[in-house]
Amino acid sequence: MATSANSASSGDDINVYECEIRLKFRMIEERTAIDNQDRVKLFESLVDAYSYGDDSYLESLDFQVTAQEIQALDASPAMRRQLIRLRNSRLL
Repeated sequence: MATSANSASSGDDINVYECEIRLKFRMIEERTAIDNQDRVKLFESLVDAYSYGDDSYLESLDFQVTAQEIQALDASPAMRRQLIRLRNSRLL
């Protein structure tokens, strides 16, 4: 019985969050590397470049990060199903 009580309390620790990241930086890059990519690839490339940190090719200017817990009902049905699976998992 103690195990199920522990998993229930740790399952309550899993919630849905709405996150927003605003990064502003300058970087030196080939024009074709920026212009010829779709939005997802461009985003991945920019985040990858930013994650390496400032160097002679990248200069950080500003960043803002927010994460706010939201009601599960505000999430998509697929995300709600995954949340239920995680909360019911014995691995927690």
